[in-house]
Amino acid sequence: MSYKPELTGSWWLKHRFFMLYMLREATVLPLVFLLCSLLAGIYSLASPEQFASWQAFMARPWVLALHGLALVAALYHAFTFFQLFPRVMPIRIGARLLPPALMVAVQWAAVLAVIVLFLWLFGNSQGAI
Repeated sequence: MSYKPELTGSWWLKHRFFMLYMLREATVLPLVFLLCSLLAGIYSLASPEQFASWQAFMARPWVLALHGLALVAALYHAFTFFQLFPRVMPIRIGARLLPPALMVAVQWAAVLAVIVLFLWLFGNSQGAI
């Protein structure tokens, strides 16, 4: 006879750690909507009418709200990933370990650099669109 524990559908609500884990896993849902929206935008480039329709869709308040939620979800996912990274993959330089706080700071600096790059690229191309 083997022991088979029973799990209810609310097992993850019993501990804060599990709730945060499930929240992190759920961050994929708004990101899927964002990616589908962007793929639809690429597809809509086939004709000016389709692109205008896509732009009108993207300007709806609920779509903007979902994209805002996707941004928050991506930032939360990045935060949790960056916090775990030094534990999962410690980096040694010679005999010394790189401090975890430095590893996290470098990752956030890279995120900031990408954001600044995109703002620069799209800020300079404003008149070209």
